[in-house]
Amino acid sequence: MARRRRYELTDEQFERIEEALPEVDGRGRPYENHRKVVNGIFWVLRSGAPWRDLPERYGSWKTVYDRFRRWAEDGTLQSIVKKLQGELDTEGHINWEQFNVDSTTIRASRSAAGGPTDDKKGTEPAEKTAE
Repeated sequence: MARRRRYELTDEQFERIEEALPEVDGRGRPYENHRKVVNGIFWVLRSGAPWRDLPERYGSWKTVYDRFRRWAEDGTLQSIVKKLQGELDTEGHINWEQFNVDSTTIRASRSAAGGPTDDKKGTEPAEKTAE
């Protein structure tokens, strides 16, 4: 294999997820190599670039995007995460004490959501009346 580029999986990393990827049934168009597509997905997600800017070495951006969407919708990506999480937990690489859920909510000001601020004309706060 050619040298590994930034954001691409190593052979060991790909072997860990390969069995969780859907099998190719051989019907229709020739199916793009899963490894190439996965590396393309990682390239877009890690670089933050638009799908259309995907380098040609990963194949058609549309193919990579469609496969990402399909795997996200059919649960393939979720099953990969669960598989990896189980393996890493078994190997002792996950410290569960580091995971927590925080249900704190903080109310944002009106202007944080694009609403009017008090210094804009006509948005003065209403006068309070003493009763």
